[in-house]
Amino acid sequence: MAWLVLVVSGVLETVWASALSESRSFTRPVPTSIFAVALVASMAGLGYALRTIPVGTGYAVWVGIGAVGTAIYGMVALGDSVSMVRILCLLLLVTGIVGLKLAH
Repeated sequence: MAWLVLVVSGVLETVWASALSESRSFTRPVPTSIFAVALVASMAGLGYALRTIPVGTGYAVWVGIGAVGTAIYGMVALGDSVSMVRILCLLLLVTGIVGLKLAH
């Protein structure tokens, strides 16, 4: 259960990071509200998961999921550049995340 919560929390990290960008320095109420709710839920989930998952592994997986998700969101929705090098680097991050899970 802790791993599922950790993955969902990592996805919520992508949500709050994207909403933070869309909030335009907290001047837009809807993205600002989404940011706040997703941030609290993401942190609560991370805290829950770290009860049973070692902090180094849990935090690295959480950040990795958030980083990969946010990068993909940027490429798909915001027009960030897409290149084979960027995709390869994201695949390396995913490989590391999976490796941490398997090594646990």
